[in-house]
Amino acid sequence: MRPMRAAAVVVVSMSMVFTVVVPSATASEEGAPSASALVAAVKSKRKPVAGTKCTVFPDSNYWNADVSKLPVHKSSSTWRKAIGSRNLHPDFGPAGKEEKPYGIPITVVSKSAKKSSVRFYYPGESDRVKYPLSAKTKIEGGGDRHAIIVDKSTCRLYELFDLSRSGSRWNAGSGATWSLKSNKLRKNGWTSADAAGLPILPGLLRYNEVKAGKVEHAIRFTAPVTAKKHIWPARHHAGSRSVKTHPPMGARFRLKKSFSTKGYSKEAKVVIKAMKKYGIVLADNGSGWFFQGEASTKWPSRLIRDLKRIPSSAFEAVDTSKLKRTSNSGRVR
Repeated sequence: MRPMRAAAVVVVSMSMVFTVVVPSATASEEGAPSASALVAAVKSKRKPVAGTKCTVFPDSNYWNADVSKLPVHKSSSTWRKAIGSRNLHPDFGPAGKEEKPYGIPITVVSKSAKKSSVRFYYPGESDRVKYPLSAKTKIEGGGDRHAIIVDKSTCRLYELFDLSRSGSRWNAGSGATWSLKSNKLRKNGWTSADAAGLPILPGLLRYNEVKAGKVEHAIRFTAPVTAKKHIWPARHHAGSRSVKTHPPMGARFRLKKSFSTKGYSKEAKVVIKAMKKYGIVLADNGSGWFFQGEASTKWPSRLIRDLKRIPSSAFEAVDTSKLKRTSNSGRVR
């Protein structure tokens, strides 16, 4: 293994100045945070995951990139029509008659959490590590049964698809883990808890962000039929059509700048602003234009109604190729 050079970073706070020695920038593409990434993390004003101090990936990450000025993709109109003409549909909301709130829940654990082995139905592309699971682990309702777990002590993310428990044994379709401090991607060709091989958490609309008035990342969405191809930073695909007629996993759309927010609630305007600046990312097969948020009882009903009014015709696909630095990193130019 090639030895890594060290770099000294001077970090200035309100009360002190101190020096941190970290690996050089070369190491950042291998998963370790670079000197610049560390400073960015210190300066980041993005909202951390509720109950933690963990922001979701470095500010330089693809999910956090501003795409408002990128060119429109040449296949924009074709891809949009292939997904369907319905309005957007928020795939989350406050609890209704169901016992659980609608959406994908997030479980926060500490370093003392017990970790368990998981038997996977698709072990070849799953991370074979122990996962912090217990009776308190929140699992999404419905068929996908996603579980998203954040270790607040290490800022490590664990995600599982089709999670279930039989006695003392945990079973899942697939599983993956990432460091929220790193831009490192999964091995190309590997799925995750999502068909695109991407993490789910960075694309979830989270209540604490909307409440604070700032959603500073792209949002995950689904399409019924996709291409047999994926584009960076997606690592996997599960489609059957040509990219000339259908969008690939990893395709990114944004809400047009001209879309009017008149008549929308304050919370809806926060989401609309994010969709214009950061866009939405195709991450799985599912109902057309469904986008995901965390399971919470706090989502305002007005917000959900407003988001259902946004027409899919107001979106355009963007060409994100110029954001790419290297194939195995989610760090953008």
